[in-house]
Amino acid sequence: MKEDQLKLFLKALGQRIRELRTAQGYSQEGFADKCGVHRTFMGTIERGESNLSFHNILKVAMTLGMSLADLFQDIEERAQTRPEQAATARPSIRSIESKTAR
Repeated sequence: MKEDQLKLFLKALGQRIRELRTAQGYSQEGFADKCGVHRTFMGTIERGESNLSFHNILKVAMTLGMSLADLFQDIEERAQTRPEQAATARPSIRSIESKTAR
């Protein structure tokens, strides 16, 4: 996999995390605190600038109250979409509905 492709995946994951965080009403600082990471690190995650460890990915999923599968839903498709289109994508209905059903 090329470096450019990896960056697209990180950016898609960061956008997904930001969308899910805001859909649940968290500020970036509040969410970072709940995850146990610094707010500036959360910013680098959401901008796709950080290559997250599995440990931090798990913290994010657990804080959002979702499975890893739900967190990674549509990441491949988003990474293959042009960045300006991916930025306007919305969280999936399935993931939002699963949270409200809990």
